[in-house]
Amino acid sequence: MDLAQGLDTLLVAAAVAALAPVLVAVLPGPRLAQVVVLLAGGVLVGPQVLGWASRPAIDLLANVGLGFLFLLAGYELDLHLFRERPGRLAIVAWLVSVALAVALVGVLAAVGLVRAFVPVALGLTTTALGTLLPILRDNDMLGGRFGRYLLAAGAVGELFPVIAIALFLGASNKLVALGSLVAVGLLAVVLSQAPKLVRGRRLERILREGEGSTAQSTLRLTVLLLLLLLALAEHLGLDVVLGAFLAGIVLRRWAPGDVHALEGKLDAIGYGFFIPLFFVASGMSLDVRSIVEAPGRLLAFFVLLLAIRGAPALLLYRRDLPVGERVQLMFLTATALPLLVALSEIGLRNGTMLRENAAALVGAGALSVLVYPMAAVVIRRRTGDHANLPRSPTVEP
Repeated sequence: MDLAQGLDTLLVAAAVAALAPVLVAVLPGPRLAQVVVLLAGGVLVGPQVLGWASRPAIDLLANVGLGFLFLLAGYELDLHLFRERPGRLAIVAWLVSVALAVALVGVLAAVGLVRAFVPVALGLTTTALGTLLPILRDNDMLGGRFGRYLLAAGAVGELFPVIAIALFLGASNKLVALGSLVAVGLLAVVLSQAPKLVRGRRLERILREGEGSTAQSTLRLTVLLLLLLLALAEHLGLDVVLGAFLAGIVLRRWAPGDVHALEGKLDAIGYGFFIPLFFVASGMSLDVRSIVEAPGRLLAFFVLLLAIRGAPALLLYRRDLPVGERVQLMFLTATALPLLVALSEIGLRNGTMLRENAAALVGAGALSVLVYPMAAVVIRRRTGDHANLPRSPTVEP
């Protein structure tokens, strides 16, 4: 592919990304999530409709965008949550989702509707925390008690499926996959301890002095950290999502200097350029024809996301959250997209997933991003931030 074609595709994708927030603001009716507009724009300019752009031309940039999406999701994660009740409940809820997914997808596989059992089952246990973050921030849903439970549930819904992908869908040898996973994890731990080695020394002073100048030292080191873990995960046969998520977790403990300023710069680079490109590129490769020919598959996966990933919250959090917040949590945890895209691409690449199921999974994820967060926001606005709903006694950690 020549440079001119690559630049033309990049120009078209950048135009879609720039127009998306404008369309979200001017379109009538309920406010759409930008990711849905970006996906639709990718379908429109892609080879299946107008043919103005193709995924291979911007594939590398799109993969970096996927990395930034999970970098920022990992950055939001506070590991202390896993030692507290929100984290423990989130793990139990995810394990319940896994059991439900195995049972229900097993039935679908038995009747011949599903061939790739593992990626489909894993896809139905995911939560799109990275995709939800802009929506949650805009509606002040990350603070307080509810925010802690939501962040824990979202983090588990991203991190645990990523680890499962690395083990079951990455390297062909499971022992190699496990060893690679441990190696990446150990590297992340070592990198998280790196600041202690330079504290009070000249390097830290240089980093702090350069973070606000043209050197942008901390930002450059952050991008280096992301690319290092992405490249390592790829070479070890793991999914790049794992490297990005670990980079975000490490960065939360590692970043020197003004952490809030660095977060703003990462948001600007990620949400301003790379992340929109990922969603536009995903739309370009979406098999719309399969969805049109078999819409029942899409609707089935859409309902299964809510039943498998969201419904356990209604029962498991009954002693911790009021009914209104549990319903919000159900809808938000059932929202999935980026990992569904990744799982579909893995399934298609190794020949285990039917194209119609891959398209239906991604379509269901896009529909979940459109419908489920909107439902949660509507419920929140109607009940209020501090709804006077009956709450059972809370069991403290």
